[in-house]
Amino acid sequence: MKFQVSSTRLSNQLQAVSRVIGSKNSLPILDDVLFSLEGNQLSLTASDGETTIRTKMEVENAEGQGTVAFGAKILLETFKQFPEVPLQFSIDEQNFGMTIASPNGEYSVVGVNGAEYPEIAFESEADSHVFTLSSEVLLDSIMKTIFCTAEDELRPVMNGIYFDLTPEQATLVATDAHRLVRYTNKNVHLNEPASFILPKKPAMLLKNVLQKDESDVEVRFGSRNVLFTFGSTMIVCRLIDGRYPNYNAVIPQNNSNIMTIDRLTFLAACKRVAVFANNSTALIRLALADNSVTISAQDIDFSTAAEEKLPCSYSGMPMAIGFKAPFLCEILATIESDEVQLELADPARAGLLLPAENEEGEELLMLLMPMLLSD
Repeated sequence: MKFQVSSTRLSNQLQAVSRVIGSKNSLPILDDVLFSLEGNQLSLTASDGETTIRTKMEVENAEGQGTVAFGAKILLETFKQFPEVPLQFSIDEQNFGMTIASPNGEYSVVGVNGAEYPEIAFESEADSHVFTLSSEVLLDSIMKTIFCTAEDELRPVMNGIYFDLTPEQATLVATDAHRLVRYTNKNVHLNEPASFILPKKPAMLLKNVLQKDESDVEVRFGSRNVLFTFGSTMIVCRLIDGRYPNYNAVIPQNNSNIMTIDRLTFLAACKRVAVFANNSTALIRLALADNSVTISAQDIDFSTAAEEKLPCSYSGMPMAIGFKAPFLCEILATIESDEVQLELADPARAGLLLPAENEEGEELLMLLMPMLLSD
């Protein structure tokens, strides 16, 4: 097999697919990237046994066809050092050796038979569902939810993003039991109700790849796996098996105490005050009254304390509530509106953080559990 390709294009594609490769793979060949040449189309495939990504690109002066797997690490380290130059590849299908010729030198590496690479394709099922959405919507949905996924070995369903699909809308949910995000998009529909739980790793992979793609995404899923197809890329992964908790049941209703405040001002003040919070609890206190919020924290062990008072719009009874500062700051950083609303029932129940204005057809709700205040 022979072909010629731009060093920069190949390096970018290799970086995209190699993100899926695990640090400790069950099969040595999963440390490799599979090169497949057919006509002038070069396919690059990488997998960790659970998630597989494949991308295609056009090459020049192609001769022959076949599949050979090469170590991802040595290729990545080599190609990222090249400027933009044409590279000529020659692959011996008998001994699986590859020679890479650049304008200034030549490099050789030995691979393995591509036939030994595990083929992890989408398992078509009679009850498979298909829907299409823009890459921008899918990327936005993942970015608004993935930070709330858990790392819980005892409850694996919490370790992914829950897709709850109906004829009216698509709802994505993630929670780690301390916080929850519910993102609803009324522009995405499915003919009949269905759901699946996408693991965190392929969600992260999608997040990275979709930032460089503007194609529509076809999502095909059954009971065992899901296939994302967009542009010249496909990602297939096994789904998390299990029943997702009833997320609507934990969202408090009738929250009569509502604060509206400039999001960036609130976020900056929380970050400044959080520096003075106790390292083990990271607790910050919000005291709400008379159209103002007082943000405070202290660390008795080191005799440090901080307090800031900000103007806001507040309707409700005076109250104080405590939150874990990193969680509150991450939620405020994820919401994109100019102003944010904090809705509270009482200091012992979860607080709801919402954008003051949602994008058309979208609804975003963030829930954060409170922390016990000592006073």
